[in-house]
Amino acid sequence: MRKLIESTLVSLDGVIESPERWAIFDEEATQRSMQELDNYDAFVLGRVTYERFRDNWSSSGDNPYFDRIAEMPKYVASRSLTEVTWNATLLGPDIVEAIQELKAQPGKDLIKYGNSRLDATLLRAQLIDELRLWIMPVVVGSGQRIFEDTEGSTLSPTLTNVDRLRNGSVVLTYAPKHTTIDGDG
Repeated sequence: MRKLIESTLVSLDGVIESPERWAIFDEEATQRSMQELDNYDAFVLGRVTYERFRDNWSSSGDNPYFDRIAEMPKYVASRSLTEVTWNATLLGPDIVEAIQELKAQPGKDLIKYGNSRLDATLLRAQLIDELRLWIMPVVVGSGQRIFEDTEGSTLSPTLTNVDRLRNGSVVLTYAPKHTTIDGDG
């Protein structure tokens, strides 16, 4: 079974909004990002992230990272979109069932960038297998914060890995603790 990995850029003060304005992508970070894409077959995206990526990255010029993302299939969760472009497919009205079906297919893992209202649904349904928080050594000050749209009681993660980059960034990998009905976790 494939995993669903969520990867999110986060400032030191917890901001996730508009990382293109503040994220530090030197050669090491860029190389790591490219290598990470080799682990995935497709993206899972909420509507806002899909639209932002499509508008900013669909005609990337000579950026191999953006070109690679453009080539990958994208599965979009949206209540308002009726059609999508840019190698994307709408997931339909039952997001949980659609993600369960995607995870059951053979292939590499699925990646989800960003943190949004969709996460509340995915975490509640125990569909996110790893949370990767790429903490950037910057203080942004204002903007949407991580897990702002997610009920805190749905999270009880276990740290599984820490990677440090020379630019001061840290990538923290967590496994969400899924609580069963009887509380045995």
